[in-house]
Amino acid sequence: MSYSMSQFTRVLDQIQQGNERAAEELLPLVYEELRKLAAHKMAGEAPGQTLQPTALVHEAWLRLTGNESKTWDSKGHFFAAAAEAMRRILIERARAKSRLRRGGRVERVPLDHVTVAFGGSP
Repeated sequence: MSYSMSQFTRVLDQIQQGNERAAEELLPLVYEELRKLAAHKMAGEAPGQTLQPTALVHEAWLRLTGNESKTWDSKGHFFAAAAEAMRRILIERARAKSRLRRGGRVERVPLDHVTVAFGGSP
């Protein structure tokens, strides 16, 4: 942990007070821990995962600090929210991958809209 608890608490308080720039201060404080959390989450994933821990951290960060105003009561609450965001991202990616394997991009066309060419003799 490369930050003191008081630094973390100060930044959380600023975020709760609506200081949008405080989130920019939070990422460098927690990045290494988030990266370790992402690596741990991905260790349980099936082989062939193309997402890297760094990308998972960044995607989770965007969800955590997105458009909605987010507040966290404590360090534990923040990391629980981060872990949940990472879990959801991995689930969404697995579902999307599964859909593609099962013909997710196939477009269904009703047969009454299909013209069939007949090349044989009558």
